[in-house]
Amino acid sequence: MLSAKIKIKKLTDTAKTPTRGSEHAAGYDLYADVKEDVQIKPHETVKIGTGLAMEVPDGYFGAIFVRSGLASKEGLRPANCVGVCDSDYRGEYIVAIHNDSEKTRTITAGERIAQLVVMPYLPVTFDEVAELTDTNRGEGGFGSTGK
Repeated sequence: MLSAKIKIKKLTDTAKTPTRGSEHAAGYDLYADVKEDVQIKPHETVKIGTGLAMEVPDGYFGAIFVRSGLASKEGLRPANCVGVCDSDYRGEYIVAIHNDSEKTRTITAGERIAQLVVMPYLPVTFDEVAELTDTNRGEGGFGSTGK
């Protein structure tokens, strides 16, 4: 299996290096780097720092996804659903966490708040044309291929 080294810089003494839950996990858990508990009211969004900056290789980006347990048990998720951290970004990785539940939720220091998946992307150029190639589907969208 291919692997790459990602340079990380701890911005605080309490920041934790991302970890995987299992040997074959695609995502690396990101941890809350907060001085005290953070309350997130129902339907509120709060930015939680990780205390980390990273150097993702060119041709890749860091995708920030929800942790399934946090979403299903606590109703918490990244506010933008999937965060995109470009390879030229050198600031702190911050996760905006939204509370979808009807109860106030608490984020504690060192709690796993999201997962990072490093993914390749394809740089493209856009070529404006008068017509696109026809397909069987055509312009059908939003459920046009089934239920």
